[in-house]
Amino acid sequence: MSTERQGLSSDKKWDKQTVVVHDCHDERHFGAVTMPMYQNSLFTFSCHKEFYEALDSPLEHHLYSRGNNPSVNELERRLALLEGGEAARCFASGMAAISAAIMSAVKAGDHVICVDHVYGPTREMLGNYLHRFGIETTFVNGESIESIEAAVRPNTSMLYLESPTSMTIRLQDLRACAELAKRIGATTIIDNTWATPIFQNPLELGIDLVVHSLTKYIGGHSDIMAGVIIGSHERLQEIGRHEFLLYGGIMTPQTACLAMRGLRTLPLRMERLQQNGLAVAAYLDELPYIARVNHPGLTTYPQHELAKQQMSGYGSLFSFEMALPLEQVLTWADRLQMFRIGVSWGGYESLVQVVRPLAGQEGEELVLVRLYAGLEDPELLIQDMRRSFEQLGLS
Repeated sequence: MSTERQGLSSDKKWDKQTVVVHDCHDERHFGAVTMPMYQNSLFTFSCHKEFYEALDSPLEHHLYSRGNNPSVNELERRLALLEGGEAARCFASGMAAISAAIMSAVKAGDHVICVDHVYGPTREMLGNYLHRFGIETTFVNGESIESIEAAVRPNTSMLYLESPTSMTIRLQDLRACAELAKRIGATTIIDNTWATPIFQNPLELGIDLVVHSLTKYIGGHSDIMAGVIIGSHERLQEIGRHEFLLYGGIMTPQTACLAMRGLRTLPLRMERLQQNGLAVAAYLDELPYIARVNHPGLTTYPQHELAKQQMSGYGSLFSFEMALPLEQVLTWADRLQMFRIGVSWGGYESLVQVVRPLAGQEGEELVLVRLYAGLEDPELLIQDMRRSFEQLGLS
């Protein structure tokens, strides 16, 4: 779990592109350009002395792939270095990583503060599942530090953040949140999937643990399920001994190799995705029947200045609110040819999702649409949307 490997060292001032693509010559694997897949469940030893040492310290040795696997360890080292952390642990899904991170920071009787509009399964875990263990969660509008501070209780042990949130695209002031948490003795955890380590590094702002769904941008090809937790050696050692080893939600070596493939091109893809997302968002921002476009890169976005302070770029997932009847919005989305209908995001394909109103909200005037601009020509994406609007009699 260290960030060192044959010339790949945390003290080198490399740019992020070099971090993800550069490997030194590796004699261990006959000069293989990519890290081989270690497709094995266990590792054997030349003598019982070495075997007992591994049994006593399973996280420091290769004993059993539920603990350490070289293919997975290489991805962990690279992710830690890219995010600016000391260590990382990879999991079988983003939710496995989120669950492990949360459980590492709470105990029975604790109170959690979480931003509203957080990822759905995360909200379900914090708002409902953890009640059985006597853990309460207050959901707040995290757009102001005052809203978070007002929810603090004597037993608040964790602030759970997602900035930007992946549906409504709302930001939190990460540095202010970290400072507040330190004052009250709470742990800060952030889901950084939207921005990736390329455009935002929360650990540098004082956040304790960063989680990512590697399924999204980092995997990049819509063909893996994976997650990661990144932070200090001390915190990751504790998670490794408990939530990681005991829950068993490990990453397979095949997944690690596919995630590493995606990681190699992450900086380049994020630059193109940023351009595509901004182009599509700017087009929508000019339409009279679009009430609001939730994209941090737009100057019209209410939190644009905060976005510039804590992010160096923007993903291509955003949402917008349409002042049209729900059925008309659904017809518009169904007629799109360049956008596929589905959950998730972060791959090469563009996606659209009309957010189904909650019970009792069918009469709301605005309809929320989440859009993911993929790697296609942005002009074709815009033409596709314009054509569908025109078919509704809109221009």
